[in-house]
Amino acid sequence: MPYLVSADLPRESAGSRFRALLNRPQILQLPGAHNGHAAIQAKNAGFEGLYLSGAAMTASMGLPDLGVITVDEVAFFIRQIARASGLPLLVDGDTGYGEALNVMHMVRTFEEAGAGAVHLEDQLLPKKCGHLNDKKLADAHDMAAKVAAAAKARRDMVIIARTDAAASEGFEGAVARAKLYVEAGADAIFPEALTSIDMFRDFAKAMPGVKLLANMTEFGRTPYQTASEFEALGYAMVIWPVSSLRVANKAQEKLYATIKRDGGTKAMLDEMQTRQELYDVIGLHDYEALDASIIKTVVP
Repeated sequence: MPYLVSADLPRESAGSRFRALLNRPQILQLPGAHNGHAAIQAKNAGFEGLYLSGAAMTASMGLPDLGVITVDEVAFFIRQIARASGLPLLVDGDTGYGEALNVMHMVRTFEEAGAGAVHLEDQLLPKKCGHLNDKKLADAHDMAAKVAAAAKARRDMVIIARTDAAASEGFEGAVARAKLYVEAGADAIFPEALTSIDMFRDFAKAMPGVKLLANMTEFGRTPYQTASEFEALGYAMVIWPVSSLRVANKAQEKLYATIKRDGGTKAMLDEMQTRQELYDVIGLHDYEALDASIIKTVVP
């Protein structure tokens, strides 16, 4: 039900709700939602938490994922997704938008906007998608300082440390960094761009008792796995970061090509969300009923 209409808005913080989901025995499935409408659709499909990808945000803005957006721009996306869905949200915090003080500012801003969790990565700017080559890594102790700063700044937000070290420092280097980040205060670890099932399994064995996040992005270096398969490997969370945007963008590309070819949209009608379906998703009639119940004409 739309947030203005709902009578049972969450009383607990997004951080505590995210942590409760994470502490359940089954794997936490977090599909990417690139805007408020996608967030509602994911909730309607039965998901209990969501992920906001930096790559999806920047791509939706017509920008590459190189760390060029700001804390306030990300907060705009957080607010609309958290407000539209009411679900606890994991947010891509890139490199933290600077050093320790910047990280603390990011955590406070994201938490106030409605995020339940954030992940930080150990790349240097200009950062890249984790599945691309030639990523430059920060010093491990500098990254640990950022993790400690994030943990100090948060109220109850879940802090996840991402390491991109597997590609350049090898498996053992990634594990060593992950252990350092846990010591610094990370609640969970995100080993990015692991390239085989054995690597995922071995990483989990090397980090006993630590919550781990798997990234099931399409067209990357990670072999395709289902949520249950990642769970069997020892992972507590799985994200599909850009999937919703990829599907939406492909459909829009087809639409524009159809209009250009045909001079109209008739050939695409069967593939469109109808007016009624749109209004049902966004709760138009609930808003109208709420408005009518509050606003009455005052007779002078």
